[in-house]
Amino acid sequence: MMSMSYGVTPPSTLEEKIEWLQLIRSSNVGPITFYKLLQYYGSARNALGALPSLTSSGKSKIHIFPKKEAEKELRALEKFGAQLIARGEEHYPPLLAHIDDAPPLLQVVGNLAYLKKRTVAIVGARNASANGRNIAQDLARELGRSGFLIASGMAKGIDTAAHEGALETGTIAAVAGGLDIIYPRENMKLYQAIRDQGVMVSEMPLGSEPQARHFPRRNRIVSGISRGVVVIEASLKSGSMITARLSQEQGRETLAVPGSPLDPRSKGGNQLIKQGATLVETALDVIEALERPFDPPDISRIPPAAQEIFLPRIIPEPLTKSTSGELPALAAEKKNLSSADDDARLYVKELLGPSAVCVDDLLRQSRLSPAELNSILLEFELAGLVEWQPGNRVALIS
Repeated sequence: MMSMSYGVTPPSTLEEKIEWLQLIRSSNVGPITFYKLLQYYGSARNALGALPSLTSSGKSKIHIFPKKEAEKELRALEKFGAQLIARGEEHYPPLLAHIDDAPPLLQVVGNLAYLKKRTVAIVGARNASANGRNIAQDLARELGRSGFLIASGMAKGIDTAAHEGALETGTIAAVAGGLDIIYPRENMKLYQAIRDQGVMVSEMPLGSEPQARHFPRRNRIVSGISRGVVVIEASLKSGSMITARLSQEQGRETLAVPGSPLDPRSKGGNQLIKQGATLVETALDVIEALERPFDPPDISRIPPAAQEIFLPRIIPEPLTKSTSGELPALAAEKKNLSSADDDARLYVKELLGPSAVCVDDLLRQSRLSPAELNSILLEFELAGLVEWQPGNRVALIS
């Protein structure tokens, strides 16, 4: 088994996949922190062993997802007819693997072969007009017949029309809740059709009801699996505009169908066109835009000032415990990660805010060593104080 270009080697055994699931389900461990822990400690097993020591002076408790619960989740997936696919495994969507906060594990049900097809996303307003729905359906149908898989988020309006238009050629739905949760309820027939004729993906466990905070995460999957995102009817402050922004940050093509300046639902798409998005009138416009040369971003390229933060420290296995019961290598890391004092933590917290800031800027302004800053940011995320955003940026959670 070869190591993937983005620096993540997928689990090679069922036991390792269970450990991956335990790690990503542990409290406050998001995808970026998951990969940092994996690189720093060499394996999910070692990272799980280190988690309790990584909070600020032991003031916060880390809930580690129990192994029995992870095994239970896998059994439920198997019974449901779904699979758990790790980043780096054969059926993991190839473009999604190139975004820095890609889900370590995806729950997938349906036709796995579709995950290898060229994909274009179509997104837009839930309260879409009749014309908007017709455009979405026709565009999806024509692009599907031209060999594209159509991606969307299975919401009402434009999403629904796009999925319906692409059913005969293939469509992928990224959902915000568990794969077994039909949302919205009026899409029950569409849900069954996509499960039977297309493919559905989610990073949430079965039984998870969609919540507001889940939708931006769902949106970054919609854009991440796609070569480009077409926006049809979107207000300026909408989830579709979030998807468009994410597509730009991920280096994807952004496209939009223009609309009447008198319709609030057209303001988002019109603004994107003003900012340089490709104007779309027909499927041919999309096809021509997506034929441009495209190299997905190489997330292994880390800014020089931040390289020391992310350098992997591989711990050889098997490991033996000391007389104190602690793995010796992890005990040494605990000492390193506890080196930052409370004054440094306070200063870093003051430098942070609700608007994301680049780690390089934090490094310069804090005058801490990369290892010290990494220790503090890791503690903060595990304590639920900060979140990582694309572009090696971090923001304080209000």
